[in-house]
Amino acid sequence: MENVGSTESPLLGNHKKSKVISWGKAVFSLLALLTITGLAFGSRKTSWFVTTEQRFNGKAQFDNPEIVESDRGVVAADDGRCSNVGVFMLRQGGHAVDAAVATALCVGVVNPMASGIGGGAFMVVRSASTSEALAFDMRETAPSSASENMYKNDPGAKNLGPLSMGVPGELAGLHEAWKKYGRLSWRILFQPSIQLAKNGFEVLPYLGNDILKHEEKIKADPGLREVFAPNGRLLQTGDICYNVKLADSLQAIAEHGPQAFYNGMVGEKLVRDVREAGGILTMEDLRNYKVKVTDALAVDVMGFELLGMPPPSSGTLGIAMILNILNKYGSANAIKGSLGLHRLIEAMKHMFAIRMNLGDPAFVNVTKYMSDMTSPSFAEEIWHKIYDNTTFPPEYYLSRWSQLQDHGTSHFCIVDAERNAVSVTTTVNYPFGGGVLSPSTGIVLNDEMDDFSTPTEVSPDNLPPAPANFIQPGKRPLSSMTPLVILKDDQLAGVIGGSGGMKIIPAVVQVFLNHFVQGMDPLTAVQSPRVYHELIPNVVSYENVTVIDGEHIELSQEKMAFLEEKGHQLKRIGIGAICQLIVQTFENPVDLGRKTRKNHIGNANIGTLIAVSDPRKDGRPAGI
Repeated sequence: MENVGSTESPLLGNHKKSKVISWGKAVFSLLALLTITGLAFGSRKTSWFVTTEQRFNGKAQFDNPEIVESDRGVVAADDGRCSNVGVFMLRQGGHAVDAAVATALCVGVVNPMASGIGGGAFMVVRSASTSEALAFDMRETAPSSASENMYKNDPGAKNLGPLSMGVPGELAGLHEAWKKYGRLSWRILFQPSIQLAKNGFEVLPYLGNDILKHEEKIKADPGLREVFAPNGRLLQTGDICYNVKLADSLQAIAEHGPQAFYNGMVGEKLVRDVREAGGILTMEDLRNYKVKVTDALAVDVMGFELLGMPPPSSGTLGIAMILNILNKYGSANAIKGSLGLHRLIEAMKHMFAIRMNLGDPAFVNVTKYMSDMTSPSFAEEIWHKIYDNTTFPPEYYLSRWSQLQDHGTSHFCIVDAERNAVSVTTTVNYPFGGGVLSPSTGIVLNDEMDDFSTPTEVSPDNLPPAPANFIQPGKRPLSSMTPLVILKDDQLAGVIGGSGGMKIIPAVVQVFLNHFVQGMDPLTAVQSPRVYHELIPNVVSYENVTVIDGEHIELSQEKMAFLEEKGHQLKRIGIGAICQLIVQTFENPVDLGRKTRKNHIGNANIGTLIAVSDPRKDGRPAGI
């Protein structure tokens, strides 16, 4: 794999780029976008503004801001400003990956509690022209000085403070994907995020709530305090947030490429700040970071092909195992209603018992567990252990290891006019990562080391920690992130993923079942109340919450009563995981003056793209 310290010019892209737009034209277009959408000033009133061009054939739905339809390209992010940024790049002739780079940078600025260039990500890209599907693993790695017993004397340092930081991978991964697929200048992709960080953006409710919730963490760190509590006052929803140092860092990376971060000025400042705070990150760690690019993990189940991440992500395998178990019931009707929900919960419990055998395949052999989790025959063995009249205590599921309790994240989905599809989940783990913001770079440090298991760790479930996930230098920790591209009969059917740590897998599988199996419309599929289980404690968490847009989401009393009759203990929670969804439907194709049109591949018809952002966060989709 190529080292990220490449000296390739970041201004013009690679030799394959045939549609690089001029800098002058881009600036003019960008300024127009910033003026129209209010991106430069973060105006809530204009953030969701839809132009005549976006209303392509009148398909934009103004009465449902969480959903948009288009024939020419859509972005579903968990912040509407970032969906607009991604769509802007598509309008300039960009590939879905160009839009993904710009969108990722944007969510890192406006949702810094969840993601950013100080963290890592997983990206799945499916090319429409070649049908190739690649997985870009930009997960953080353990620093060279890390060891499996490094938190023995101070367990709290695993998730709070500079020692909790893994080597960031997001920028390296975004650049690797852009080198292969990008059409626009690397520099162009940074401009909206630079403007947002420099000129300020409005604090929307989800960030505002997290700032309030984590007041102690913010005020304890000089860097976080300067950005989120200037003059000693915590920023609130509606305030304008500035991160000028981050804007400067993004500008340097835009001009000089990722080497400014991994082998240059930005990285040197970051390392100095981390080490002065007590961390172990070195410039050698940054220089040695490598992105892993492999074929996407492909799983056939329920008549669909799921394209996702291999380990250290447990998401694709977890989804595959659950769906294979449910598929043994032989009918979509068998997994509907209250009984279907009971069966789903039981399948999830069995999955969580198995998944902690996974780890970074560069360090541990996970072949057997990957085979089991994708095997229909293994699923049948599990299926025979599920009973319709009862649930069981945790030991019934034969769990050997304590669960990974990962946190945070942002997710977005993108499909362009050619039907190139991208699914990205990005994270700094806990809200505001390890509670440290590098004061000279404006970068929030991740606390991804907490996603490793450690030998001396005492977990709430009283099970031993998973050896497959022990710390080693250069190793990637296990993850619940689940970015997916979904195919039906070799055609793009959808893009999906979620944010919310351990709740991601249950949320994504429920949205998938809601739409692709039970036939719910995309918005209802995302908005419907969800349940979650972690195996230990042996409790079903169910949503009962009024979300940001005023929508009330609550599991029905009928289903709660049914679950209790089967022996489930129930616990009310607020917002669970956050899902974004794009589907392509051929039932009601966009009217282009003819019934169908062919894409450049040949015979595949272009359907209508429907993009949905989850109302549980500040997301809004955008379309061309």
